[in-house]
Amino acid sequence: MIRKYAYWISTAILCLLYIASATMYLTMADHVRQALVGLGYPAYLREVLITVKILGVVAILSRVSVRLSDLAYAGMFYHLLLALSAHINAHDGGFIPAVVGLVALVVSFLTQNAARAKRSPYPLLPEVASRRTLPGDQQ
Repeated sequence: MIRKYAYWISTAILCLLYIASATMYLTMADHVRQALVGLGYPAYLREVLITVKILGVVAILSRVSVRLSDLAYAGMFYHLLLALSAHINAHDGGFIPAVVGLVALVVSFLTQNAARAKRSPYPLLPEVASRRTLPGDQQ
């Protein structure tokens, strides 16, 4: 039960972070383009990031395909690592959302099988047995 709560809370935080970021990228276009250039990235990356952030959230929440959902987790992981690295390198203090996102992403990914009917083939945490096997029980 705790893993289900951990999954949904961490997934909500992760998805809200990505939706808020995509919204900011849409509403503050010039500022975001300048910030990207200041971090050493091309300005046109804004449009790409808006698209993949929204699609990543949709893939994780809808879970139409477990492989697509796991791919979205991987893409978000690399994006957050790059964001963390870029902000640390720029010394602008903007790394805190990336740290929060990384923590939420790791918790969400590790607890996803406890909360979702479609299970990922990459469980890193052992599942809790539905019943204990007693000596003499038939397998």
